Amino acid sequence: MTDPIRNDHVDFYQSLRKKIKDYFASEEGKTNQYAEYILIAPDLFHLLCKLTVDKDVNVDDKAKLAIAIAYFVSPIDLIPEVFLGPVGFVDDISVAAYVLDAIINNTDPEVVRRHWAGEGDILNRVQEIIKIADNMVGTGLWKKIRELFGK
Repeated sequence: MTDPIRNDHVDFYQSLRKKIKDYFASEEGKTNQYAEYILIAPDLFHLLCKLTVDKDVNVDDKAKLAIAIAYFVSPIDLIPEVFLGPVGFVDDISVAAYVLDAIINNTDPEVVRRHWAGEGDILNRVQEIIKIADNMVGTGLWKKIRELFGK
């Protein structure tokens, strides 16, 4: 018997990777200033999913992870991908980084590192995204994201 949750995760992950790969093959994608962050969106999504089932992540953080995952998969968010394509993932990336930063502060950072399938050090990536999030999504949207998660 197949696991429908696992299949949905894989389907969304594969779909996301394809959209982003196709976008960065286009002329517009090649010149996007946030390309390196948009390219790791699938890896961030994968990491959020992996952390939700890790016994070393506390229940409150798992609730934040669930919200971040729902935000990723929802077609309705602050910067909709439906209209902007992969550029619309900058808010999803910012949400993921914000949630991951909280988890890194509440959990042994090695818990996060062991699930990271992307390139580079995830702890550094999260800090880089948080530093540029205000510019990437805009001050008003970054404030809303922080408020959504209680800061």
